[in-house]
Amino acid sequence: MKIIITKDYQELSEKAAEIIIDLVKNNPSCTLGLATGSSPIGLYKNLIKAYEDGVISFKDVKSYNLDEYCELPKQHRESYYSFMHANLFDHIDIKEENTHLPSSEGSDLQANCKAYNKMLNSTVVDLQLLGIGANGHIGFNEPGTPFKNETSVIKLTDKTREDNKRFFDGDINQVPKYAITMGIKNILNAKSILLVANGKNKAEAIAKLVSGEVTEDLPASALNLHDNVTIIVDEEAASLIEK
Repeated sequence: MKIIITKDYQELSEKAAEIIIDLVKNNPSCTLGLATGSSPIGLYKNLIKAYEDGVISFKDVKSYNLDEYCELPKQHRESYYSFMHANLFDHIDIKEENTHLPSSEGSDLQANCKAYNKMLNSTVVDLQLLGIGANGHIGFNEPGTPFKNETSVIKLTDKTREDNKRFFDGDINQVPKYAITMGIKNILNAKSILLVANGKNKAEAIAKLVSGEVTEDLPASALNLHDNVTIIVDEEAASLIEK
């Protein structure tokens, strides 16, 4: 596990983007696992700039997103479909048919999980991008989720919903109670993993992650079982790491 500590969020975003830019340069038809939330937004801005400057093209890149809220239509402003288009897809030359997110539409969510899992198991993700929740979740795999789980419907904890209400006008009643997420097993199948985190509210989770103890109480600790993980954090998120 490689840990990079940056001065601030801007430097974090630049360094994380460099890793993905180098991958796309060297493998123009690579497959990326993508994440949502506030942490990767700066990274995505740097990828957009690299595309606009002619440094890289995404025309042959394929992507698979970690998760999607249930109970929201795809076009809702806070769906992750909308998030990815607003923050990345609409600004680069990636083909719509090469972008994949789990679907929460329709009445049979279990069938949706199976369909997405089948796609994941028929491809190889070259790099999986992750954020981390304050409670240590990755994707929407909440504490207590078995590491062997694949794509499934997850009930979001009160803590996760409280953390995410800022995206829903501060109203927790608007925050969905369920989401479809890649399982930890899916995440660990990626060739490489890049986790980004910033801010003091992530410091405790990061400190527990890098301590090396593996426990289902901290889903992100499963990353210690993977042999190619890079963690990029700003000084605030790194503040509780034992020196």
